[in-house]
Amino acid sequence: MKQALSALAIAAMVASATLALAQSDIFDPTRIAAHEREQLITAKQQSAEAMARSARFEAQATAAANEADRLKRRSAAIAARIQSAEADISAGQARVSLVNRRLAAQQAQLAKQQQPLLELAAMLQQLSRQPPVSVLAQPGSLTDMVHARAVLDAIVPVIEQRSAGVRRDLATLRTTHRQQAIALQALNASKAQLAERRSALTHLENEGRLRSRELMSSARLEADRALGLGEKARDIVELMDELEADGAVRAELAQLTGPIARPRDPTGSIAVGPPPAAPEIDLQRGAYRLPVVGRIVAGLGEVNDSGVRSRGITVAAQPGGQVVAPAQGRVSFAGDYRGYGKIVIIDHGGGWVSLLTGMIGLSAGVGDTLDAGAPIGRAGSGDSRITIELRRAGRPVDVVAMLG
Repeated sequence: MKQALSALAIAAMVASATLALAQSDIFDPTRIAAHEREQLITAKQQSAEAMARSARFEAQATAAANEADRLKRRSAAIAARIQSAEADISAGQARVSLVNRRLAAQQAQLAKQQQPLLELAAMLQQLSRQPPVSVLAQPGSLTDMVHARAVLDAIVPVIEQRSAGVRRDLATLRTTHRQQAIALQALNASKAQLAERRSALTHLENEGRLRSRELMSSARLEADRALGLGEKARDIVELMDELEADGAVRAELAQLTGPIARPRDPTGSIAVGPPPAAPEIDLQRGAYRLPVVGRIVAGLGEVNDSGVRSRGITVAAQPGGQVVAPAQGRVSFAGDYRGYGKIVIIDHGGGWVSLLTGMIGLSAGVGDTLDAGAPIGRAGSGDSRITIELRRAGRPVDVVAMLG
């Protein structure tokens, strides 16, 4: 019994020490400021990369040979600009946090410096209210009065020096206030820009749906088949296995030769060679990108709170963040799946398959052929976390190692 109690006591001490350490890490101002600076730098880099992708897609849209390609490229360009605005918002939030933290530190330092000056000013003010004649009536010798005057003469330069420091701190504080206003203005401008770009993408997607109505019947049949596979599968891993097998069968059928033409000479024959082999697709480092702007909060192999080991990475995105295709491919599944929100499974060919989960809205459907960067959905408005899994021949692949 005593051993059990001592073990519980040790466990409680360890837990208490761990909690104290965690709290010291969480509330360490230096660590928090460093994290916010890192977030600011990363967000600015993500914004620049997204704008560069948007420029490339716009150039491709201008050079497109047909209206369908132009529409796809313009959608990808607007999606990239949306991600740029989301990154600008993340950078703006980090910048505002840094400025607010600097402002709070300056205010605390100023209050600390002002306190002794305020006490001294109050004392001098009280002394100044006494009439000069009352000084002669005070007990003490003339030597004491001379000593008091010498002390006052020595104090005055110190007061002037400290008050000058306070004036400098007040000027710095006013500058920080102006920086805060500029940062908040830039943040609001990024939010307005984001809303405008989302509206433009919605308009473009509606235009694309109207143009593709004639293909709706075949797409609906394929979507129903994918939905049936989803209902049949016991979990999401089995669903991906089924879809990979289905994609392999489709690739084999695509390689079959068509009907043989009737020869003009019945006695002759037509030599039919084997179909050309499909090129083997192999995603190289740099050909894959994060489908959403944000920071990685969980990596491959990490164990979550439920004790489940991650098969991919999880990205904390902006609420309603734009999700795009991480690489070119064909949508094998798109829709709700139990416990995962709305998901999209993309077959990249060559045994490479991507799974994206955690979305609340989809803009891609089963059978769609996507280019890298094509819009496929939106992150949630609350817990906006997108999980990305990349597999090759059924085995998980580290997404981070594939990023450019």
